[in-house]
Amino acid sequence: MSRLKTEYKNKIAPALQEKFGLKNVHQIPKLEKIVVNCCTKDAVTNAKVVESIVKDLAAITGQKPVVARARKSIASFKVREGMALGASVTLRGEKMYEFLDRLVNITLPRVRDFRGVSDKGFDGRGNYTLGLKEQIIFPEINYDQIDKVRGMGISIVTSAKNNEEGRELLSQFGMPFRK
Repeated sequence: MSRLKTEYKNKIAPALQEKFGLKNVHQIPKLEKIVVNCCTKDAVTNAKVVESIVKDLAAITGQKPVVARARKSIASFKVREGMALGASVTLRGEKMYEFLDRLVNITLPRVRDFRGVSDKGFDGRGNYTLGLKEQIIFPEINYDQIDKVRGMGISIVTSAKNNEEGRELLSQFGMPFRK
């Protein structure tokens, strides 16, 4: 069992239950999944870009990404139906907790001039979305082997009912929110 999952069961869940006055253990907010995705407009002109995105996401998450394809053609963007535009990975269970642990403790502190993540990324239902400008902040990515620096989106889906519960859950996990 991962370190973060053990910590959730032993410390975080009882603390959240006490703070929010929840009587049922199933009401306690918990992580459901983490979605990591990367799409780029460069994929329209060069099909090899998607292969490098898939390779980077596989190295970062430890799981095979799903290629995102265009649903319909858009002539003004030069996009054809079925064209590969990016990739995404959905993490659940042990891999989700391992990824969050690495994100909070190793990756985010490596960001240049890091002052914490914004707390404006909540959607009103306790889910948090974080955008990264560079994939090279992950230690799994070798700087010499990348073709271009790309950003990615990380969505953390929780079972929280509102932003306050979601923020408290992520704070307990060690997410460094700005003061």
